[in-house]
Amino acid sequence: MKDALSVLIRMGSLHRLLPFWLVGLWLITQNLAWWIPVALVYGYIAQLFVEYAMHRFLLHREPPTEQSVFNELYRSHIGHHEYPSDAEFFTGGDHWYPVRFGLISVAIHTALLWPLLGLSMAFTVAYIALFVGSVTAFATYEYCHTLSHLNVKKGRFGQYVTRKHLAHHFQDHHATFQVSFGLDWIDRLFGTAHDKDVAKERFDRKTILSMGMDPEDLRLVTARKAFGINRRPGAKKASS
Repeated sequence: MKDALSVLIRMGSLHRLLPFWLVGLWLITQNLAWWIPVALVYGYIAQLFVEYAMHRFLLHREPPTEQSVFNELYRSHIGHHEYPSDAEFFTGGDHWYPVRFGLISVAIHTALLWPLLGLSMAFTVAYIALFVGSVTAFATYEYCHTLSHLNVKKGRFGQYVTRKHLAHHFQDHHATFQVSFGLDWIDRLFGTAHDKDVAKERFDRKTILSMGMDPEDLRLVTARKAFGINRRPGAKKASS
């Protein structure tokens, strides 16, 4: 647990979200009411589906042909698959993205709730749901994801999230998009649960780390050079 937390406290996205989360806690203390747990549960569950959708449809989309766009996808996810033990690739390069996404989500939810609750209450409910409930779910995801990639001694919890997530990396990258603990049901709901037989049919040792791409694809080679990578895919970064 300590090793995973030491990585988390250095994550730029969590640094940027922390002030918004703290403001949300303050709003809770100022609005103690029956709807607070409902808002928190809604925000938490909403983030679980966002986690799944972004992983499956955004990060695992068809590789772009334009190199600059491909480089962005490489930095945000393909590089993580090629170098899964490198903490530098645990998160994407745009650490402000979660904040922008959260602010836009709050604006949309506020607009939808405004006719029912009034502007002030609509904003308060939306903010607490998304910047406390959803951000808590996001931090939980980052913890599970980080723990699954660290080569440390793990208890039953760590072994579970590691076994589940590394099946996505090393057996079938077309399945098991949900990373957070205990949420296999979301993959089952959308038909992307891990299946050993299907995984064996899909498995290609040459392309598994590059998400189905030829490791020598010019886009991959160019992206690696752009980020100063000169080691083979899957290799650990040399210690300094």
